[in-house]
Amino acid sequence: MSKILFVMTGVDHWTLADGTKHPTGFWAEEAIAPYEAFKAAGHEVVVATPGGVVPTVDAGSLEPGANGGQEGAEKAAAALASIEEIENPIDLEDVRPADYDAVFYPGGHGPMEDLAVDATSGRLLVDTLRSGKPLGVVCHAPAALLAATNADGSNAFAGRKVTAFTNAEETQAGFADRAKWLLETRLVEAGVDFRSGEPWAPHVVVDGNLITGQNPSSSAPLAAELLKKLA
Repeated sequence: MSKILFVMTGVDHWTLADGTKHPTGFWAEEAIAPYEAFKAAGHEVVVATPGGVVPTVDAGSLEPGANGGQEGAEKAAAALASIEEIENPIDLEDVRPADYDAVFYPGGHGPMEDLAVDATSGRLLVDTLRSGKPLGVVCHAPAALLAATNADGSNAFAGRKVTAFTNAEETQAGFADRAKWLLETRLVEAGVDFRSGEPWAPHVVVDGNLITGQNPSSSAPLAAELLKKLA
């Protein structure tokens, strides 16, 4: 059995370019699908957030439209409610990287608000990348990579093959012209080798121990790739 750390956003909003706060948090599917895969494989999951706050789910991710209908929405809500670890997170500051065999970051717009500028998360990402342990990051969670810097200020993921929620997807979601910045653009500016797939289709990129997924539908395939590395 391996011990997998879930690093999740601690905010319930995303500040847009005009200063308004869009209600958000983590995206349900991006936590549920990997959690169920990891637990089914017999692994332990520990959730950590900035400040140890209980993470907020983006209400939109529990709507029928995001889950293939009402039945899917009810199933997602029930699955999420059964994840006790989400209700009992530890403080990200208290995480000892040596205690974990893998690290996973679910997305949602929340990481754009807090993890993108969280130095503690940034150090954890650098440590995990350099350790060779599996590191999975999906959808908007690669915003956290922006805080992962080397001593000289360069990004620790520069040159790495990475995917994340694309500008095309953000445009189709209706937020591109309302956001302070776009994730794909910022990652490219940080020097990563950005690899985009078709909007909304599953797309996973593996570069050594780093596994990134483009969007919610990439969560389960990403989890499968991470489990291969733990086998």
